[in-house]
Amino acid sequence: MAQEPRRFRPKAFPPPEFPPRKLPLFARMPPAVFPAVLGLIGLALALKRASIVAQVPEGLADLALGLVAGLWLFCAVAYAIKLARRPAVVLDDLRILPGRAGLAAASMGALGIAAILVFFLPVAAKAALVIGLGLQAALAALTIRSLLAAPPEVREVTPVWHLSFVGFIVGALAAVPLGWTLLAQALLWGTLPIAVAIWGISLWQLVRRIPPAPLRPLLAIHLAPAGLFATVAALLGLTLLAQVMLAIGAVILIALVVSGRWIAESGFSALWGAFGFPLAAYASALMANGLVMAGVLLTVVALGVIPAIAWQVIKGWPKGTLAAKTNAATA
Repeated sequence: MAQEPRRFRPKAFPPPEFPPRKLPLFARMPPAVFPAVLGLIGLALALKRASIVAQVPEGLADLALGLVAGLWLFCAVAYAIKLARRPAVVLDDLRILPGRAGLAAASMGALGIAAILVFFLPVAAKAALVIGLGLQAALAALTIRSLLAAPPEVREVTPVWHLSFVGFIVGALAAVPLGWTLLAQALLWGTLPIAVAIWGISLWQLVRRIPPAPLRPLLAIHLAPAGLFATVAALLGLTLLAQVMLAIGAVILIALVVSGRWIAESGFSALWGAFGFPLAAYASALMANGLVMAGVLLTVVALGVIPAIAWQVIKGWPKGTLAAKTNAATA
């Protein structure tokens, strides 16, 4: 008697939970908030510099510095809780572009906090600078590891590489006033060739093909190294280098403004957080190099742009939409 063939039974899946299971606190904290917060840190530092050069009361600028430092600390603690729950989550976040940009901006934010503390607690600023450089180095190493393990198309040079591998230069903003001149010089000359290489490769890529519309806001990141190098060079008395970097920054800024509609073609997204810090960094560079009026005017523009973008990005965090749209990993 012929045996009846077995019927295929599909694999049983558990029924969907309703209401959906609530994740533990900060289990899916989106790193995409950090570029927006970094923009606010840069803006607060620009406001402080504008207050000093314009010789006006610095109370409001000091308040802004305190508020953004507290915001960065809250975000850092939130990600630390996520990391403590599952340390390997950092590798998952580094596999995607918003995660890499966010984590690099987080460590740059720590260096920005060191620059803020210089005005109030120099001893704490030294500790923050050392910790920030350590975080930046650790994340750069993890980023390299993640890129080497990724498919070839993911290893393509992007403006985010500035955040990961050139972001060390933010530490020089604190190192110079703290008297650590040799460290500032090492950071400047160590990161300058990397930035030039990224600029050159990115320009070559831009000539070869047009980047996808959703990724075009990241092009604004190219302005940040020029502004930071111009400021640090001015602080170190390297006038010629500062002027060259200001000129490069001016070319990049003009190109960004002229192509603004093309860059923003895909509409608002979390990647718009990339606009904030470069704009503030270049405003500070103008003031650091004696172009006070231009720097103050650009700071005023930044004051209207950066908080608005930061609010639009950060408000998606508690709703969960920011994590979903940026594919943030879950601990």
